[in-house]
Amino acid sequence: MDNVENVENAELDDNRNHIQDLIKAALDKDYNNANKTFGEVMTIKMSDLLDQEKIKMADQVYNGAEEEEEEDLEIDTEELEELEMEDGVEELESEEDEEESEDENSV
Repeated sequence: MDNVENVENAELDDNRNHIQDLIKAALDKDYNNANKTFGEVMTIKMSDLLDQEKIKMADQVYNGAEEEEEEDLEIDTEELEELEMEDGVEELESEEDEEESEDENSV
């Protein structure tokens, strides 16, 4: 079991290093390196998700495990409309503030 824990810890350290590298590159405005690091992080995450799905599928096929039902995400249209309205009001207020500051600067 120690080997499994060592591998998991090494993977966590690598993931933390990638994220730290991503943040450092972004702060240094090294966007090419940040983009490369972001791609690596996403590739690792997608690979992990695919591996998890493969394990679930194999468990279902070979061990007769029951398929887990996925939760359907319910979208409350009223709540969504309220959020969109709030965003629209905030954008309108920020535009008005910008226009006022431009008018003050031109005087």
